Amino acid sequence: MIDLYSWPTPNGHKIHIMLEETGLPYRVHPIDIGAGDQFRPEFLKISPNNKMPAMIDYDGPDGKPISMFESGAMLLYLASKTGKFLPEDIRDRWSTLQWLMFQMGGVGPMLGQAHHFLIYAPEKIPYAMQRYAKEANRLYGVMDRRLAESKFIACDEYTIADMAIMPWLRSYKNQGVEMDEYPHVKRWFDGIAARPAVQRGLAVLADRRRPLIDDKAKAMLFGAAQYQKR
Repeated sequence: MIDLYSWPTPNGHKIHIMLEETGLPYRVHPIDIGAGDQFRPEFLKISPNNKMPAMIDYDGPDGKPISMFESGAMLLYLASKTGKFLPEDIRDRWSTLQWLMFQMGGVGPMLGQAHHFLIYAPEKIPYAMQRYAKEANRLYGVMDRRLAESKFIACDEYTIADMAIMPWLRSYKNQGVEMDEYPHVKRWFDGIAARPAVQRGLAVLADRRRPLIDDKAKAMLFGAAQYQKR
């Protein structure tokens, strides 16, 4: 059994989808990031960077519990555990790993910044808004060119790289992107979104999500609470 500590965000959805795709048994424990659950001492024991998702697998590699944080590492662990969604072919495997790193180092951070400055920042800073919207569109262009020649993002096989990227594109409008301008991305996105396991994964904790409009939630996510010494 896996205990998953998560919230309905793109990084959370990556792991929800992987668990649904693999069929591994899991229990979800909500980590309400707007309420500050990510700073609780018991959560910091398994996620020292105070970010969700995190998990405990009670059937670890040596038969003992293992805790994991960082969603990319969690995807690799689950792929290793199940032998699924990380190709055996060495070229496809390395391609999957590089596109997973593309998500971790580019898609997630840059689209997250676009989301922040276009939607949540208390001060509208034109330079920041334009910078991150342009970078978001540049990244969509990279993916569109790739998907013009490949069925899925890493190879012709559905992998953890697809699971990592897809949830980040659901809020494309908030990133300053028009999806119709990237037809290959749209074809790929629609195909992934139609998968039953993806739909189940995206539904996990969906009823708990709410707009981040109150001052406490903003303080927990963007304010001084992030920087307190713990």
